[in-house]
Amino acid sequence: MTSEPSVVSAEEINAFLAKGFESGSLPDVKLAERDRVILRLDCGAEHLRPGGFVSGPTQMTMADTAAYVAVFTRMGLTPMALTSNLNINFLRPCQSTWLEAECRVLKFGRASVVSEVNLRGEASDKAVSHATVTYVLPR
Repeated sequence: MTSEPSVVSAEEINAFLAKGFESGSLPDVKLAERDRVILRLDCGAEHLRPGGFVSGPTQMTMADTAAYVAVFTRMGLTPMALTSNLNINFLRPCQSTWLEAECRVLKFGRASVVSEVNLRGEASDKAVSHATVTYVLPR
């Protein structure tokens, strides 16, 4: 099965994120294909909770960002796509210096996009958390 190209490149998405979200550290979009993206975040002290674990808010932000970026793979840069639902299950602790999110679009509709995001760190190939995220599209 061959993948279709994204309507915007990973480089264009990274530039958009850097310009639009100036606060804090941003994930790097490593792969952008139609309906599939991979993001990676180098985790610093601000992403960790006591014990050196990647925090829940960091994992939720990565899942949300990955789903946001996945919308772009079909529509181009769409700043006003908005999160309407995010459900996350934390599957195992994540002690890692980086966090990777792989997002796949499950349904791309006229009004909303439903995506699935698996997150993992360096300690295991298994997912550390799993999220489903719904974005509403601008009219």
